[in-house]
Amino acid sequence: LDVGCGTGRSEKVFTSLGRDLVWVGVDIVSSPAVDRRETGRHGRFVAFDGIELPFADDTFDLIYSNQVLEHVRHPERLLREVCRVLKPEAAFVGGTSNLEPYHALSYWNFTPFGFKTIVEDAGMRLVEMRPGIDGPTLIDRQVRGRPAELNRFFKDTSPLNERIIASKRRKPGDVRRVNDRMLQFCGHFGFHVVKPRP
Repeated sequence: LDVGCGTGRSEKVFTSLGRDLVWVGVDIVSSPAVDRRETGRHGRFVAFDGIELPFADDTFDLIYSNQVLEHVRHPERLLREVCRVLKPEAAFVGGTSNLEPYHALSYWNFTPFGFKTIVEDAGMRLVEMRPGIDGPTLIDRQVRGRPAELNRFFKDTSPLNERIIASKRRKPGDVRRVNDRMLQFCGHFGFHVVKPRP
């Protein structure tokens, strides 16, 4: 299930992983991304009210949501619904914004601690959180009108993250400390959450 599937572009990625995979995209009736959706693909699109997912309990083996939760008016309620429709021990993965300027009708910027808190309140467990592009680079990109040359930092290590990695190389430490430091300044972060067995 892709929660907040927008244009539906994740369908091609997921369905390329195997013929037995069934992709379902769910989103609100209208938004800038939904209004650009391409139809006629192999997956199924379902509209919802932004909170209550129209599926039975324990339906999905995997739920994906990328850069969506910051646009959800009631993220705590939606996370409880994600937990409800996710099978026990199944994963909820994706990414969300942290320290990102206002963009595309966004409501929230999550801190790692705040995100962990609302995930746990919804009945799930945070397994891993990884920093993405650093906040200052993301803000600079926005101020400069989103120049294409800065888009590479969504895949490559961004400038502040490079400095953090370099500074931690000089001191004994582990990957976790570097990750924690980059999370303090990240503009986006990825997450891996699981629904525990009852």
